[in-house]
Amino acid sequence: MKKTIAIVLIVLCILSINTVFATNNTIEETTQNGVLEVKDDMEQKKQEYTEKYGDEAYWFAGYVIEEIVQPYSIPLCFLGIAVGLVFQYVMGTRRMDYKHRGFGLVIAFVTILVICQLLPFIYALVVTGWRG
Repeated sequence: MKKTIAIVLIVLCILSINTVFATNNTIEETTQNGVLEVKDDMEQKKQEYTEKYGDEAYWFAGYVIEEIVQPYSIPLCFLGIAVGLVFQYVMGTRRMDYKHRGFGLVIAFVTILVICQLLPFIYALVVTGWRG
């Protein structure tokens, strides 16, 4: 087992070695172009979400909800549900408190997942539909 782990670590170290060639001009140009691209992208997103929600005050919250919260909640909640199921069905066979902890984790992460997936719809409904 120790030899296998050592061989895997050596192979990973060998595969991770890369040669990087760069000059100062290339780095500065790339950095400036990257910064300009990010600024242009954010300005475009700002215009898009301002048009979508009808006011400039609501664009950032809409951007965060739709671009960050909704997509990243899926894998994180599935990971939490998997941990809860391990607690409930694997460790919970021996100890009852682990079984209850796992059940609570599953319920909590399913609730968070449903809320995070419905949050953009609720936000759009409230901002565009109910404001005066």
